[in-house]
Amino acid sequence: MATSTRDYYDVLGVKKTATQDEIKKAYRKLARKYHPDANPDDPKAEERFKEVSSAYEVLSDPEKRKQYDAGPSFFGQGAQGGPGGGFRGFQGGQPMGGDWADLFGSLFGGGFSGGFGARGRPQQRGERGQDVTVPVRISFADSLKGVTTKISVPLTVQCDACGGSGAAPGTAPTTCPQCQGRGVVSQSQGFFALSQPCGRCRGRGTVIEHPCSACNGTGLTRALKKFTVPLPAGVKDGTKIRLKGKGEPGLHGGPAGDLYVTVQVDQSPVFERRGSDLVVEVPVTMVEAALGATVRVPTPEGSVALKIPAGTQDGRLLKIRGKGAPRLGGAGKGDLIARIKVLTPERLNGEQKELLKKFAELRREDPREGRPGWSA
Repeated sequence: MATSTRDYYDVLGVKKTATQDEIKKAYRKLARKYHPDANPDDPKAEERFKEVSSAYEVLSDPEKRKQYDAGPSFFGQGAQGGPGGGFRGFQGGQPMGGDWADLFGSLFGGGFSGGFGARGRPQQRGERGQDVTVPVRISFADSLKGVTTKISVPLTVQCDACGGSGAAPGTAPTTCPQCQGRGVVSQSQGFFALSQPCGRCRGRGTVIEHPCSACNGTGLTRALKKFTVPLPAGVKDGTKIRLKGKGEPGLHGGPAGDLYVTVQVDQSPVFERRGSDLVVEVPVTMVEAALGATVRVPTPEGSVALKIPAGTQDGRLLKIRGKGAPRLGGAGKGDLIARIKVLTPERLNGEQKELLKKFAELRREDPREGRPGWSA
Protein backbone atom coordinates (compact mmCIF):
# COMPACT_ATOMS: atom_id res chain seq x y z
CA MET A 1 0.00 0.00 0.00
CA ALA A 2 1.35 3.40 -0.95
CA THR A 3 2.40 5.79 1.79
CA SER A 4 0.22 8.88 2.03
CA THR A 5 1.92 12.28 1.81
CA ARG A 6 -0.90 13.85 3.80
CA ASP A 7 -1.03 13.99 7.55
CA TYR A 8 -2.89 10.90 8.76
CA TYR A 9 -4.99 12.91 11.16
CA ASP A 10 -6.10 15.14 8.25
CA VAL A 11 -6.83 12.05 6.15
CA LEU A 12 -9.27 10.80 8.76
CA GLY A 13 -10.52 14.28 9.62
CA VAL A 14 -9.73 14.02 13.34
CA LYS A 15 -7.66 16.03 15.81
CA LYS A 16 -4.31 14.79 17.11
CA THR A 17 -5.94 14.42 20.50
CA ALA A 18 -8.66 12.14 19.12
CA THR A 19 -9.51 9.03 21.10
CA GLN A 20 -9.35 5.53 19.63
CA ASP A 21 -13.15 5.45 19.43
CA GLU A 22 -13.19 8.75 17.49
CA ILE A 23 -10.52 7.44 15.10
CA LYS A 24 -12.41 4.21 14.57
CA LYS A 25 -15.69 6.05 13.97
CA ALA A 26 -14.08 8.40 11.44
CA TYR A 27 -12.43 5.50 9.64
CA ARG A 28 -15.63 3.51 9.34
CA LYS A 29 -17.45 6.50 7.90
CA LEU A 30 -14.76 7.17 5.26
CA ALA A 31 -14.27 3.48 4.44
CA ARG A 32 -17.95 3.14 3.64
CA LYS A 33 -17.83 6.30 1.56
CA TYR A 34 -14.77 5.39 -0.54
CA HIS A 35 -14.93 1.60 -0.74
CA PRO A 36 -14.36 0.55 -4.39
CA ASP A 37 -17.38 -1.73 -4.41
CA ALA A 38 -19.57 1.20 -3.40
CA ASN A 39 -18.01 3.44 -6.08
CA PRO A 40 -17.54 1.31 -9.21
CA ASP A 41 -17.58 4.36 -11.51
CA ASP A 42 -15.10 6.48 -9.52
CA PRO A 43 -11.47 5.68 -10.44
CA LYS A 44 -10.18 7.76 -7.53
CA ALA A 45 -12.22 5.97 -4.90
CA GLU A 46 -9.83 3.03 -4.57
CA GLU A 47 -6.81 5.30 -4.04
CA ARG A 48 -8.71 7.33 -1.47
CA PHE A 49 -9.80 4.12 0.23
CA LYS A 50 -6.19 2.94 0.43
CA GLU A 51 -5.13 6.29 1.88
CA VAL A 52 -7.83 6.09 4.56
CA SER A 53 -6.85 2.50 5.33
CA SER A 54 -3.16 3.45 5.67
CA ALA A 55 -4.03 6.22 8.09
CA TYR A 56 -6.19 3.96 10.18
CA GLU A 57 -3.56 1.20 10.11
CA VAL A 58 -1.16 3.53 11.88
CA LEU A 59 -3.41 5.58 14.14
CA SER A 60 -5.43 2.61 15.39
CA ASP A 61 -2.30 0.95 16.77
CA PRO A 62 -1.14 2.75 19.96
CA GLU A 63 2.54 1.83 19.41
CA LYS A 64 2.57 2.87 15.72
CA ARG A 65 0.68 6.03 16.54
CA LYS A 66 3.28 6.89 19.17
CA GLN A 67 6.08 6.42 16.62
CA TYR A 68 4.17 8.42 14.01
CA ASP A 69 3.66 11.31 16.40
CA ALA A 70 7.40 11.22 17.17
CA GLY A 71 8.50 11.93 13.58
CA PRO A 72 8.55 10.93 9.86
CA SER A 73 11.19 8.21 10.31
CA PHE A 74 8.34 5.80 10.99
CA PHE A 75 7.24 5.69 7.35
CA GLY A 76 10.04 3.45 6.14
CA GLN A 77 8.09 0.37 7.22
CA GLY A 78 5.09 1.29 9.29
CA ALA A 79 2.84 2.61 6.55
CA GLN A 80 3.16 -0.70 4.81
CA GLY A 81 1.70 -2.34 7.85
CA GLY A 82 4.95 -4.16 8.72
CA PRO A 83 6.31 -7.31 7.07
CA GLY A 84 3.90 -8.98 4.74
CA GLY A 85 2.99 -5.90 2.72
CA GLY A 86 -0.66 -5.92 3.72
CA PHE A 87 -2.72 -3.65 5.87
CA ARG A 88 -4.56 -4.54 9.01
CA GLY A 89 -7.21 -7.15 8.42
CA PHE A 90 -5.60 -8.57 5.25
CA GLN A 91 -2.42 -10.64 5.42
CA GLY A 92 -1.25 -12.68 2.49
CA GLY A 93 -4.52 -11.89 0.70
CA GLN A 94 -6.64 -13.64 3.34
CA PRO A 95 -9.28 -11.79 5.37
CA MET A 96 -8.68 -11.60 9.11
CA GLY A 97 -10.87 -10.54 12.05
CA GLY A 98 -11.00 -7.33 14.05
CA ASP A 99 -12.21 -4.01 12.69
CA TRP A 100 -12.18 -5.15 9.07
CA ALA A 101 -14.61 -7.93 9.94
CA ASP A 102 -16.87 -5.44 11.71
CA LEU A 103 -16.75 -2.97 8.85
CA PHE A 104 -17.31 -5.37 5.97
CA GLY A 105 -19.88 -7.30 7.93
CA SER A 106 -22.00 -4.16 8.18
CA LEU A 107 -21.26 -3.05 4.62
CA PHE A 108 -21.79 -6.32 2.78
CA GLY A 109 -23.82 -8.52 5.12
CA GLY A 110 -20.96 -10.76 6.19
CA GLY A 111 -19.55 -11.51 2.72
CA PHE A 112 -16.02 -10.95 4.11
CA SER A 113 -15.00 -12.22 7.50
CA GLY A 114 -17.78 -10.29 9.26
CA GLY A 115 -20.64 -12.55 10.30
CA PHE A 116 -18.36 -15.40 11.37
CA GLY A 117 -17.74 -16.86 14.79
CA ALA A 118 -14.57 -17.10 16.80
CA ARG A 119 -13.47 -20.26 14.98
CA GLY A 120 -14.27 -18.99 11.50
CA ARG A 121 -17.58 -20.82 11.33
CA PRO A 122 -20.48 -18.84 9.80
CA GLN A 123 -22.88 -17.45 12.36
CA GLN A 124 -26.13 -18.52 10.74
CA ARG A 125 -28.94 -16.26 11.73
CA GLY A 126 -31.70 -17.94 13.66
CA GLU A 127 -34.77 -18.35 11.48
CA ARG A 128 -38.21 -18.31 13.04
CA GLY A 129 -40.28 -21.44 12.53
CA GLN A 130 -43.41 -21.39 10.42
CA ASP A 131 -46.83 -20.72 11.91
CA VAL A 132 -49.34 -23.56 11.73
CA THR A 133 -53.10 -23.14 11.44
CA VAL A 134 -55.55 -25.93 12.27
CA PRO A 135 -59.38 -25.86 12.36
CA VAL A 136 -61.57 -27.09 15.20
CA ARG A 137 -65.35 -27.48 14.95
CA ILE A 138 -67.69 -26.99 17.90
CA SER A 139 -71.44 -26.83 18.39
CA PHE A 140 -73.36 -23.57 18.68
CA ALA A 141 -74.20 -24.36 22.29
CA ASP A 142 -70.53 -24.96 23.17
CA SER A 143 -69.59 -21.64 21.57
CA LEU A 144 -71.89 -19.83 24.01
CA LYS A 145 -70.83 -21.59 27.19
CA GLY A 146 -67.15 -22.22 26.35
CA VAL A 147 -65.44 -25.58 26.05
CA THR A 148 -62.00 -27.20 26.31
CA THR A 149 -61.07 -29.26 23.28
CA LYS A 150 -58.13 -31.53 22.39
CA ILE A 151 -56.41 -31.43 19.01
CA SER A 152 -53.65 -33.41 17.31
CA VAL A 153 -51.31 -31.48 15.03
CA PRO A 154 -48.65 -32.93 12.68
CA LEU A 155 -45.41 -31.05 13.42
CA THR A 156 -41.70 -31.36 12.74
CA VAL A 157 -39.85 -32.79 15.75
CA GLN A 158 -36.38 -34.07 16.56
CA CYS A 159 -35.76 -37.59 15.31
CA ASP A 160 -35.80 -40.03 18.23
CA ALA A 161 -33.66 -42.61 16.42
CA CYS A 162 -30.60 -40.36 15.98
CA GLY A 163 -31.29 -37.76 18.66
CA GLY A 164 -31.44 -35.06 16.02
CA SER A 165 -27.87 -35.55 14.74
CA GLY A 166 -28.95 -36.97 11.39
CA ALA A 167 -26.34 -39.74 11.66
CA ALA A 168 -27.24 -43.40 11.92
CA PRO A 169 -27.32 -44.78 15.48
CA GLY A 170 -23.79 -45.63 16.60
CA THR A 171 -22.21 -43.07 14.28
CA ALA A 172 -21.74 -39.29 14.38
CA PRO A 173 -21.25 -36.41 11.92
CA THR A 174 -17.61 -35.89 10.91
CA THR A 175 -15.62 -32.75 10.15
CA CYS A 176 -16.07 -31.61 6.55
CA PRO A 177 -12.84 -32.41 4.63
CA GLN A 178 -13.39 -29.56 2.15
CA CYS A 179 -13.60 -26.66 4.61
CA GLN A 180 -11.96 -28.38 7.60
CA GLY A 181 -14.99 -27.67 9.74
CA ARG A 182 -15.07 -23.91 9.10
CA GLY A 183 -18.27 -24.08 7.07
CA VAL A 184 -16.85 -21.58 4.55
CA VAL A 185 -14.29 -21.56 1.77
CA SER A 186 -12.29 -18.56 0.54
CA GLN A 187 -12.24 -17.46 -3.07
CA SER A 188 -9.83 -14.84 -4.39
CA GLN A 189 -11.53 -11.84 -6.01
CA GLY A 190 -8.52 -9.71 -6.94
CA PHE A 191 -8.02 -7.14 -4.18
CA PHE A 192 -10.12 -9.13 -1.71
CA ALA A 193 -10.59 -12.75 -0.69
CA LEU A 194 -14.29 -13.46 -0.35
CA SER A 195 -15.71 -16.19 1.84
CA GLN A 196 -18.76 -18.23 0.91
CA PRO A 197 -20.58 -21.23 2.42
CA CYS A 198 -18.92 -24.56 1.77
CA GLY A 199 -20.67 -26.48 -0.99
CA ARG A 200 -19.87 -29.86 0.54
CA CYS A 201 -21.39 -29.32 3.98
CA ARG A 202 -23.61 -26.34 3.11
CA GLY A 203 -22.05 -24.23 5.83
CA ARG A 204 -22.57 -26.70 8.66
CA GLY A 205 -18.90 -27.65 9.01
CA THR A 206 -19.78 -31.34 9.32
CA VAL A 207 -20.87 -34.08 6.94
CA ILE A 208 -22.89 -37.22 7.58
CA GLU A 209 -21.30 -40.29 6.07
CA HIS A 210 -23.98 -42.69 7.32
CA PRO A 211 -27.40 -40.96 7.38
CA CYS A 212 -30.08 -42.06 9.80
CA SER A 213 -32.62 -44.20 7.95
CA ALA A 214 -35.50 -42.92 10.06
CA CYS A 215 -35.06 -39.27 9.05
CA ASN A 216 -32.86 -39.59 5.94
CA GLY A 217 -30.09 -37.64 7.65
CA THR A 218 -32.15 -34.53 8.40
CA GLY A 219 -32.33 -35.11 12.15
CA LEU A 220 -36.03 -34.27 11.96
CA THR A 221 -39.22 -36.20 11.48
CA ARG A 222 -42.98 -35.64 11.54
CA ALA A 223 -45.12 -36.59 14.49
CA LEU A 224 -48.56 -35.86 15.92
CA LYS A 225 -48.43 -33.57 18.92
CA LYS A 226 -51.48 -33.22 21.15
CA PHE A 227 -52.66 -29.92 22.61
CA THR A 228 -55.46 -28.98 24.98
CA VAL A 229 -57.10 -25.75 23.82
CA PRO A 230 -59.51 -23.78 26.04
CA LEU A 231 -62.16 -21.98 23.97
CA PRO A 232 -63.74 -19.11 25.92
CA ALA A 233 -67.48 -18.55 26.23
CA GLY A 234 -68.75 -16.39 23.38
CA VAL A 235 -66.23 -17.61 20.82
CA LYS A 236 -67.47 -16.90 17.28
CA ASP A 237 -67.14 -18.66 13.96
CA GLY A 238 -63.74 -17.69 12.50
CA THR A 239 -62.16 -16.77 15.84
CA LYS A 240 -58.42 -17.57 16.01
CA ILE A 241 -56.84 -18.82 19.22
CA ARG A 242 -53.04 -18.33 19.32
CA LEU A 243 -50.76 -20.79 21.07
CA LYS A 244 -47.40 -18.99 21.13
CA GLY A 245 -44.34 -21.04 20.24
CA LYS A 246 -46.32 -24.21 19.49
CA GLY A 247 -45.80 -24.13 15.71
CA GLU A 248 -42.94 -25.46 13.62
CA PRO A 249 -39.48 -25.34 15.29
CA GLY A 250 -37.05 -22.58 14.30
CA LEU A 251 -33.84 -23.13 12.36
CA HIS A 252 -30.32 -22.42 13.63
CA GLY A 253 -31.58 -21.65 17.11
CA GLY A 254 -34.42 -19.42 15.98
CA PRO A 255 -37.73 -19.30 17.88
CA ALA A 256 -40.57 -21.65 17.06
CA GLY A 257 -43.61 -20.41 15.15
CA ASP A 258 -47.07 -20.11 16.61
CA LEU A 259 -50.02 -22.46 16.43
CA TYR A 260 -53.34 -20.87 15.44
CA VAL A 261 -56.57 -22.71 16.13
CA THR A 262 -59.37 -21.47 13.87
CA VAL A 263 -62.81 -22.04 15.40
CA GLN A 264 -65.63 -23.25 13.18
CA VAL A 265 -69.04 -22.98 14.87
CA ASP A 266 -72.01 -25.02 13.68
CA GLN A 267 -75.10 -23.00 12.76
CA SER A 268 -78.02 -22.94 15.16
CA PRO A 269 -81.49 -23.96 13.92
CA VAL A 270 -83.00 -21.36 16.27
CA PHE A 271 -80.65 -18.39 16.61
CA GLU A 272 -78.83 -16.14 14.19
CA ARG A 273 -75.74 -14.50 15.64
CA ARG A 274 -74.92 -10.82 15.09
CA GLY A 275 -71.83 -10.04 17.14
CA SER A 276 -72.89 -10.57 20.75
CA ASP A 277 -76.60 -10.32 19.90
CA LEU A 278 -78.79 -13.26 18.96
CA VAL A 279 -81.76 -12.97 16.63
CA VAL A 280 -84.75 -15.31 16.94
CA GLU A 281 -87.82 -15.34 14.71
CA VAL A 282 -91.10 -15.24 16.65
CA PRO A 283 -94.21 -16.31 14.70
CA VAL A 284 -97.54 -14.77 15.81
CA THR A 285 -101.06 -14.89 14.42
CA MET A 286 -102.58 -11.80 12.89
CA VAL A 287 -105.04 -11.72 15.79
CA GLU A 288 -102.15 -11.71 18.29
CA ALA A 289 -100.40 -9.03 16.28
CA ALA A 290 -103.58 -6.92 16.08
CA LEU A 291 -104.82 -7.31 19.65
CA GLY A 292 -101.48 -7.83 21.39
CA ALA A 293 -100.40 -10.91 23.32
CA THR A 294 -97.77 -12.44 25.57
CA VAL A 295 -95.85 -15.34 24.06
CA ARG A 296 -92.95 -17.55 25.16
CA VAL A 297 -89.72 -17.19 23.16
CA PRO A 298 -86.58 -19.38 23.40
CA THR A 299 -83.22 -18.11 24.73
CA PRO A 300 -79.93 -20.00 25.22
CA GLU A 301 -80.90 -20.38 28.89
CA GLY A 302 -84.56 -21.41 28.43
CA SER A 303 -87.75 -19.67 27.31
CA VAL A 304 -88.91 -16.28 28.59
CA ALA A 305 -92.14 -14.30 28.24
CA LEU A 306 -92.33 -11.60 25.57
CA LYS A 307 -95.11 -9.04 25.34
CA ILE A 308 -96.33 -8.36 21.78
CA PRO A 309 -97.82 -4.84 21.62
CA ALA A 310 -101.20 -4.42 19.93
CA GLY A 311 -100.89 -3.44 16.29
CA THR A 312 -97.46 -5.06 15.83
CA GLN A 313 -96.48 -5.27 12.17
CA ASP A 314 -94.64 -8.08 10.43
CA GLY A 315 -90.83 -7.72 10.76
CA ARG A 316 -90.88 -5.61 13.92
CA LEU A 317 -87.88 -6.11 16.21
CA LEU A 318 -88.33 -6.40 19.95
CA LYS A 319 -85.34 -6.49 22.30
CA ILE A 320 -84.81 -8.69 25.36
CA ARG A 321 -81.74 -7.32 27.13
CA GLY A 322 -78.94 -9.54 28.41
CA LYS A 323 -80.20 -12.76 26.80
CA GLY A 324 -77.73 -12.89 23.94
CA ALA A 325 -74.24 -14.39 23.62
CA PRO A 326 -71.39 -13.73 26.08
CA ARG A 327 -69.16 -10.86 24.95
CA LEU A 328 -65.81 -12.36 23.94
CA GLY A 329 -63.08 -10.70 25.97
CA GLY A 330 -65.58 -8.42 27.68
CA ALA A 331 -68.15 -8.36 30.45
CA GLY A 332 -71.79 -9.32 30.26
CA LYS A 333 -73.88 -10.56 27.36
CA GLY A 334 -75.49 -9.17 24.28
CA ASP A 335 -79.24 -8.92 23.69
CA LEU A 336 -81.83 -11.27 22.22
CA ILE A 337 -83.59 -9.67 19.26
CA ALA A 338 -87.10 -11.04 18.60
CA ARG A 339 -88.10 -10.58 14.95
CA ILE A 340 -91.88 -10.78 14.64
CA LYS A 341 -93.28 -12.90 11.85
CA VAL A 342 -97.05 -12.32 11.38
CA LEU A 343 -98.64 -15.44 9.92
CA THR A 344 -101.54 -15.11 7.48
CA PRO A 345 -103.96 -18.07 7.52
CA GLU A 346 -103.79 -20.08 4.29
CA ARG A 347 -106.99 -22.15 4.55
CA LEU A 348 -110.28 -20.79 5.91
CA ASN A 349 -113.68 -22.45 6.26
CA GLY A 350 -116.89 -20.72 5.23
CA GLU A 351 -117.66 -19.25 8.62
CA GLN A 352 -114.16 -17.82 8.98
CA LYS A 353 -114.35 -16.23 5.56
CA GLU A 354 -117.68 -14.57 6.37
CA LEU A 355 -116.29 -13.19 9.62
CA LEU A 356 -113.28 -11.72 7.85
CA LYS A 357 -115.50 -10.15 5.17
CA LYS A 358 -117.68 -8.58 7.84
CA PHE A 359 -114.56 -7.31 9.61
CA ALA A 360 -113.31 -5.78 6.36
CA GLU A 361 -116.68 -4.03 5.80
CA LEU A 362 -116.56 -2.61 9.29
CA ARG A 363 -112.99 -1.37 8.85
CA ARG A 364 -113.53 0.05 5.34
CA GLU A 365 -109.81 0.70 4.97
CA ASP A 366 -107.49 0.78 1.94
CA PRO A 367 -103.82 0.27 2.94
CA ARG A 368 -102.68 1.70 -0.43
CA GLU A 369 -104.68 4.92 -0.21
CA GLY A 370 -102.54 8.04 -0.01
CA ARG A 371 -99.29 6.33 -0.90
CA PRO A 372 -97.24 7.97 -3.68
CA GLY A 373 -97.63 6.27 -7.05
CA TRP A 374 -100.89 4.53 -6.16
CA SER A 375 -104.06 5.60 -7.99
CA ALA A 376 -107.56 5.32 -6.54
